[in-house]
Amino acid sequence: MESELLTPAELAVKLHKTAPALAQWRYRGMGPRFVKLGSGVRYRASDVEAWLDAQTRSQTGQVLPRV
Repeated sequence: MESELLTPAELAVKLHKTAPALAQWRYRGMGPRFVKLGSGVRYRASDVEAWLDAQTRSQTGQVLPRV
């Protein structure tokens, strides 16, 4: 199955974040999985959706396990 590849700038717009914020997430091992293509970074749309699904909570005090 083929999934759309997003640049950090494209994903940043969708998540209302900045590209540097996404770079920090990658450095810290947070955020959606990403693909390294040479020196470039891309995000599979399917990985972003899976990450967003994992962020879903049913109450404000619920702590999610760190992966």
